[in-house]
Amino acid sequence: MNTINFEQVEKRIITLRNTPVILDSDVAELYGVETKRINEAVTRNPGKFPQEYIIWLTKTEWYGLKSQFATSIKGGKTKLPFAFTERGLYMLATILKSEQAPRTTLAIIDAFYKLRLLARQLTTLPEADGRHKSLNRHRLTRPLSA
Repeated sequence: MNTINFEQVEKRIITLRNTPVILDSDVAELYGVETKRINEAVTRNPGKFPQEYIIWLTKTEWYGLKSQFATSIKGGKTKLPFAFTERGLYMLATILKSEQAPRTTLAIIDAFYKLRLLARQLTTLPEADGRHKSLNRHRLTRPLSA
């Protein structure tokens, strides 16, 4: 029985097409199931995953991620992975029935909530000398391109 915490979710959130997402293989790891079970949940319930819930990676995006995070992304995939947006993760939570699904879902909800809070705080920072401060990306996301 694994306990999933905020940090375990946070380190898997990446930014893809300006959207915070988690790759299918990382979602499977968090939920304690095989990636093929995640894929089956999506293909068996296509009506529950509209376009804005899942991002299907292009070859360029996938190779970019693999080269950027070579040590943390598993190789050997025969088909391109996809990534779940926050809403896609919430929908997936209604389908998965693993033993650790409820705890994982709570950790995912907390991580995305904290991400939104941080983004809100960054947008309300005071201006310096009449100009907006240039801010680096916060640590909750790993951007695909700089």
